[in-house]
Amino acid sequence: MTGYGLASYDSGSTKYTVEIKSLNSKFLELTLRIPRSFSDKEFQLRNDCSKQLERGKVSLSINIEQVSQAVKAAGIDTVLLKHYFQQLKTVSDELNEPTSNLLQLALGLPEVVKYDDDAVSDEEWKIVEQTFQKAVAAFQQFRLDEGNVLEQDIKARIGIIMDNLKKVEIEEPKRVPVIRERLNQFLADSVGRENLDQNRFEQELIYYIDKLDITEEKIRLKTHCEYFIETLKNADANGKKLGFISQEIGREINTIGSKANDANIQKLVVGMKEELEKIKEQLLNVL
Repeated sequence: MTGYGLASYDSGSTKYTVEIKSLNSKFLELTLRIPRSFSDKEFQLRNDCSKQLERGKVSLSINIEQVSQAVKAAGIDTVLLKHYFQQLKTVSDELNEPTSNLLQLALGLPEVVKYDDDAVSDEEWKIVEQTFQKAVAAFQQFRLDEGNVLEQDIKARIGIIMDNLKKVEIEEPKRVPVIRERLNQFLADSVGRENLDQNRFEQELIYYIDKLDITEEKIRLKTHCEYFIETLKNADANGKKLGFISQEIGREINTIGSKANDANIQKLVVGMKEELEKIKEQLLNVL
C-alpha cells in the first residue's frame, strides 16, 4: 500500500500540482492539504480517493502557484484599512513613534487586501481534476510495480515452504523405526526384555504412532499453499484474504512441529515458520 504519484499542469499563468503519498494502513486514512478555494470540493476528492486508493495512510496535497506576478486581487477593504491605520496612528502617537510606514503595515493586516480565490471556476476545477486523475494513475502504477516485486518474493517463499514440506515427507517414514527402537529399549531397561508383552507393546506403539501422524496436516498445508498462490494471481484486492490463508498455513506448520518428535523435521518446520513470518510482513503492504 505504499505509493507515490505526482502530476502537474502549467497553464502559463498558473501551475497546478497534485501529489499523493501513501504508507501502510489497514484502512484508508486520508489527509488533505488543499487551497481554501477548493474546500467545497473536499467531499468529492475524498470520495474519489476512497474508490480508487482503497487502503493506506494517504496524504493528498494540491498546490496552486501563480507563475506570473499578476495576482488575482479583487480589491482593498478601505473601511478596514482606515480602521487599522487610525488605530496604528493612535498607538504611534502615544508611544511617540514615527508614522511613516503605517500605511504599509495596515495593508499587511488580515482581510485588508482581498483576493478572488473564494470561488473556483468550472474550467479551473476541470484542470485540477484532470491533474488529480493523472497523479492517481502514477500512484497506482507505483503500487503495481511494487506489487509485482512483492508477488515474486512471496511466491518464492511459498515455494520454500512447499520444498520443506517435501523434505518432511522424506523424513517422516524414518521416525517409526527410531521411535520403536527407543521405546523398546526403554521398556527393556525398565522391566526387562523377558517381561515385555510384545503384543501389548505393539498395540501401544500403534496408538502412540497414530498420535504423531501428520498426514492430514501435510495435506492441508499443501492445499493452503496452493490456494494461496491461486488467490495471489487474482486481479481483485485480496490482501486480507491472503492474510487469513497465511494464518491457516501457520496453524498446520505449528501442528506438524508439535507432532514431529524428530530433530530433522523440527529444523524444516523452523525454516517454514521463518518464511511464513516474512510473508506476513510482506502482506502488510498488499491491498
